[in-house]
Amino acid sequence: MVLSDSNSEVILEVANLSKSFGGKPALRNLSFSVREGEIFGLLGHNGAGKSTALGILLGMVEPDHGEARIGGWSVQRKRADALRYAGAIFESPAFYDYLSGWDNLKVLMSYSGGFEKEAALRVIEEVDLSDRIHSRVSTYSHGMRQRLALAQALLPEPRLLLLDEPTDGLDPEGIKWFRDFILRLREKRGITVLFNSHLLSEVEQMCDRVAIVRQGRKVYDGQLAGIADEQLTLDIDANPSSEAAACYERLGGKKEDGSSRVVFPEGTDPALVAGELVSAGVALRQLTPVRRSLEDVYLEVSSREDGKESDS
Repeated sequence: MVLSDSNSEVILEVANLSKSFGGKPALRNLSFSVREGEIFGLLGHNGAGKSTALGILLGMVEPDHGEARIGGWSVQRKRADALRYAGAIFESPAFYDYLSGWDNLKVLMSYSGGFEKEAALRVIEEVDLSDRIHSRVSTYSHGMRQRLALAQALLPEPRLLLLDEPTDGLDPEGIKWFRDFILRLREKRGITVLFNSHLLSEVEQMCDRVAIVRQGRKVYDGQLAGIADEQLTLDIDANPSSEAAACYERLGGKKEDGSSRVVFPEGTDPALVAGELVSAGVALRQLTPVRRSLEDVYLEVSSREDGKESDS
């Protein structure tokens, strides 16, 4: 995976977005930014506020507070200027089922600046719909409808693609097709992608960076490539366990309950841990670094937030 350059242009800025519905907060001072060329994941459970955030980015939901900017333009004050940079799939794609995929694209694109036949043919081939583009949409599978929605989103040749739960309802084959397509799209076009998801595995396989949202509040924002560097987790099989535990404590390590994993402070050298154990006369059978997954981070920050809520 190729990360965008840290000096690349910020194409999307979200600043202190807040939104309530019926007195219930959906977003609470949400802020993040996305640089050109990144694939950025907005991760959270259903109801976390992800779709509300995307609705605000598209100018379909008015925030109570805060602002979103695309390409430097405020979505709230200059929506048309901001959205000329963006293509989107928001919620369930809506099409005229009695029309063909081709006629749907012609009608929908006429609402936003016109339909170019050659450009449409290229995008249709790109999303692998050439064989069925003249069939009625009523005969399309869910996966084909998603690909038609992608074609519509890509026809304006956007710099930024905004996707709301794009793999929801797809079978494993469809999910893999979508993942490969997005990665290839970024590689070939340099397009920036932001997508919402509650699927940890998909976000981890596709994204350069991720923001985790819980109950409308951002609880994590960072590069996935750097997650493993925040702390060192080792899977250790050593005896006697009491002497091993004393070694862990001296090095600032903490053994996870009911597990052979031990978490050490950032920057701890695994060789130092092994040497300390051997020097103490501990029989060391295994010492394996364990990479923290996105699921580990998600569960960690979620439990931390649960703790805050129980204290309040």
